[in-house]
Parts: sequence; C-alpha cells; structure tokens
Amino acid sequence: MSGDTTALHVVEDYRGVIQILSDGTILRSDPAVLRPPERCPDVPTVQWKDVVYAPAHGLKLRMYRPRPAGGGSEFKKLPVIVYFHSGGFCLGSFDQPNFHSDCLRLSSELPAVVLSADYRLGPEHRLPAAIDDAAAAVSWLSEQALLAAGAHSWLAESADFTRVFVAGESSGANMAHHVAVMHGSSGQLDLMIPLRISGYVLLTPFFGGAERTATEAEPPAGGLFTPEMYDKLWRMSLPVGATRDHPAANPFGPESPDLKPVDLPSVLVVSAGRDILRDRVTCYAARLKEMGKPVELGVLEEAQHAFFSREPWGEAADELIVAVKRFVRKNSEGTELAQI
Repeated sequence: MSGDTTALHVVEDYRGVIQILSDGTILRSDPAVLRPPERCPDVPTVQWKDVVYAPAHGLKLRMYRPRPAGGGSEFKKLPVIVYFHSGGFCLGSFDQPNFHSDCLRLSSELPAVVLSADYRLGPEHRLPAAIDDAAAAVSWLSEQALLAAGAHSWLAESADFTRVFVAGESSGANMAHHVAVMHGSSGQLDLMIPLRISGYVLLTPFFGGAERTATEAEPPAGGLFTPEMYDKLWRMSLPVGATRDHPAANPFGPESPDLKPVDLPSVLVVSAGRDILRDRVTCYAARLKEMGKPVELGVLEEAQHAFFSREPWGEAADELIVAVKRFVRKNSEGTELAQI
C-alpha cells in the first residue's frame, strides 16, 4: 500500500498561541497567556454594550459612553472615538480585559463615546481583510449619522457626529492610517457627510518595510517586542508570498499610494522609546510633515510597543490620556495644543 508518508509538522509558530501546520491547518490557543490582564478596575461611570456592525462577517463593536452626571437622565453630545485594538493583525478581540480598560479610560476621561471594533484576523483572514473591516466600521458609523434620530439610541442621544476621531494601537493604528488615506483621497470625504472625521490618533503603529531600520536591526534595551515577533506576525498576516513592502504594511512602499494629494485632518502619532518600531514611526510622522500634513508626534522614551494595552493604568497611559484629551479638544474647538 502506497501513499503520502510525509509527517504533519508545524511550519509557522507564534509563541505557541498560533500555529500553521504543513497541511494548512491553523491551530489557536488562549492568547491571554501572552499578555495576562494588568490592573483593570471597573469604571462605574461608563456604560457599555455590544452591537453588530458587519453581519456578513459576524463582526461586533463595543460601544461605551459616560453616564449622565449626578445620576440624571440627560446625556451630553460628546466626540466619538472609533478605536481598533492591537495584536499584529493576528491576535486579540475587543472584549479582552486590557483593551476593554483602554476604552473605559478613553470614554471616562476625555469624555467621549468610544466604539471599539473587532476585525477579522490572520492567518485565517489575511490582509487587507482587517483594513476592509476598519473601513466598514467607519461606514457603519456614517450610516448611523445619516439616520440621525433613527440611529442607535446611544448614538442618537450621545454622539456628536461632527467630532469623530479614528484611533488605534499597533495594528489598529495601521488600520487607522489606511482609513485616513481612504477618506482623505479624492471624493471620499463627501461620502462621510454628515459625519466629520476631525482627526486620527496612531499609537505605536505597526508598520513594516523590507529594509530594517536602525532600531529594528539593533533593538532598544529592555524592549519586549522583538524583530522575530515582528517578522512572524507579518508572515502570518500579509498575503502569502508578500514582503513587508506590501502596501498594507509599508505606507511608503513602492506600490503604496502617494500620500501627497491625500487630504488628511490632524494626526497625532505616538512613538515609544523602547519599541523596535520607534525609528519607523518617527520617520512616518516626519515624512507626513514634509508633505505639509498636520501631524504631531509624541515620544514616550521609557514606554514599550503597545504600552496602552500592556498597562492601561500605567504612567505612560496617564500621559497618553492627557495628550489625547488635548488633541481632541484642539481639533474640536481649535483652542489647545496636543503635547507629550
């Protein structure tokens, strides 16, 4: 009797949590072992609920809003933050404790309505699936704005659709960048009326490139995110055979769209000093500034990659909340500068 006697084996392994087998099978285990929940206290002044935004893919988002002050029943109109979590396009969900804490803080302390959207993950769903889902989440919000009083009751009562900010951390920040490009390109902004995107917040964005930067080649001391992790996540999330110069990874790659004609609102880019992506992130901000884009860069020297979800209540997160609050106020009212 003859047959294929090749033993099934692992061809790709991300820290034991995601494995791709030689026959294409994908195995997953609990991602919580990679990042156990930090101190994640409840915030009773914020209420939240889950809603479906993309039925075709079974995708939900978690909606947060502050309760009325003093136990009243009248909600104030607040800016809206559309937020995408981190995870290298392969890990995570909005309901993980650390991501949940991030959004509780943003909603409570800005204050704001926060929409934390799930998205399809690689390697089961390779890019641009996650970017398409980010665009779908913003389109869903746009549809809600068009419905006005007929929108979801929480949005109708609390959301100021003229003050919308798109934000994300790591892979989520990459997605926010792509949403910015989509909606800043020719004809896109008109589709968003009466919804107005006032700014973007990119926290330690997960960008790539075939050529290593200095901090990727020689990682900063004490960094927790390594070049090996970086490489594996890109191999698991990009289309099979693609390099890190793919447009989904490298905003300035050879096949990426020219950003010069893109009409961008203000962008706040936050880099971390102990992140291997530090040089890539600061270069991204510098190149946008050279093009005349309204970009602000903050660098937290002692912070790690994806520090906000690593320690939602840590010192770096405290500084971040202050900076985001200033950025939102500045781009809502034109009165304050965002600084870190």
